[in-house]
Amino acid sequence: MADPYATLGVSRGASEDEVKKAYRKLAKELHPDRNRDNPKAAEKFGTVTQAYDLLMDKDKRARFDRGEIDGDGNPTSPFGAGFGGARSGPQGGFRPGGAQFDFGGGGDAGFEDILEGLFGGRAGGGQPGGGFSSGFGRRPPPAKGANVAYRLRVPFEDAAALKQQRIQLRDGSTIDLKLPKGVETGTQMRLAGKGDVGPGGNGDAIVTIEVEPHRFFTRDGDHIRLDLPVTLKEAVAGAVVRVPTPEGAVNLKVPAGSSSGKTLRLKDRGFHGKAARGDLLVTLMIEIPGADPKLAEFVADWTDQGNPRARLGV
Repeated sequence: MADPYATLGVSRGASEDEVKKAYRKLAKELHPDRNRDNPKAAEKFGTVTQAYDLLMDKDKRARFDRGEIDGDGNPTSPFGAGFGGARSGPQGGFRPGGAQFDFGGGGDAGFEDILEGLFGGRAGGGQPGGGFSSGFGRRPPPAKGANVAYRLRVPFEDAAALKQQRIQLRDGSTIDLKLPKGVETGTQMRLAGKGDVGPGGNGDAIVTIEVEPHRFFTRDGDHIRLDLPVTLKEAVAGAVVRVPTPEGAVNLKVPAGSSSGKTLRLKDRGFHGKAARGDLLVTLMIEIPGADPKLAEFVADWTDQGNPRARLGV
């Protein structure tokens, strides 16, 4: 195989990020799915992937840079010029290029003994079946493609009600997402296999949720808070009023004699928590109409003996 640096078009001092960037570009161009009628592209894709695997393995990359292995990850000759031209000496020694090396053993030194001397172990490396093991190890599995990050803005009401959301991926496809219980801004969802293409499989899409603020709802843990305006008559005499919720308006009974600041609870109208659903907490806010002659006349003849500020010490 050719020089892996040249194959990927990077310098010998290239960083891991530069190697990844170069590989991704070539992989997209040469991937078999995009070159069904071009077998040469598929063959080159394999070469590019092999070069990437070698350069991303720190140990192999260092050995290649030192000249210990070639571009295929195979060891180079320990004699520098390979085993070509080697021949046996008259006493059974080993004579590469004509120079005799006698390893001792009365002329019975075989090729397995030579390998044992070179690599510190028997030919076969102690492996069952006697296969030669050079100690360079197996290649790591092919790398997966990179993950791709997305950000999805979700309307407040949809997040509270866990309404399904649709997201468009950068390849143009769309996916309907089921929001998880406990969803909040910063929640991440993983879409397996929806990331970049890679020799070891596709990466994933990582979707980060951003819950949009609401114009009158506010979130309090899994509860939702709402300031609800009511008239003076509704507060004094009591009434049934309509109240908005994330899933539509409902009726709420305002008790007679209610004051501003009184909070009423609508069960299970908040966010879906991981264990239970929160409530909608409705705080009454009495609105006094301005310049109402009848109300002014009533107040002029009415005396309130209580002191609403007593609890404040004044």
